[in-house]
Amino acid sequence: MTMQVVRVRGLPEAPLTAAADFYTRVLPTLQGDTPLVLILPSADHQHRGWRAEVVASLARQFAPARVNAVVGDDEAAIAAATRWLADAPGVTGQVLQLDGQNAGVVLG
Repeated sequence: MTMQVVRVRGLPEAPLTAAADFYTRVLPTLQGDTPLVLILPSADHQHRGWRAEVVASLARQFAPARVNAVVGDDEAAIAAATRWLADAPGVTGQVLQLDGQNAGVVLG
């Protein structure tokens, strides 16, 4: 099955502003007909709440299609996590925070 991968760029640094930007700019473009992985840039811990909520809400709304997010800036780690999610049919509503420390070895 095809997996939709959406790379989210240009989010503001402030958490509330970033959430508002995501909801107004990115959310309307998302479709729930295939599994979805959002690729989000690294951000400090203040962004965890809104990111977790948006992914959980989308997973409920788009069910049975799966929705997950990968957070990080290491392209190898992002690719490994995305491949892993493609083969993990029971995983949905999760935000995977990557640090780039051997994710390819663990998830590859």
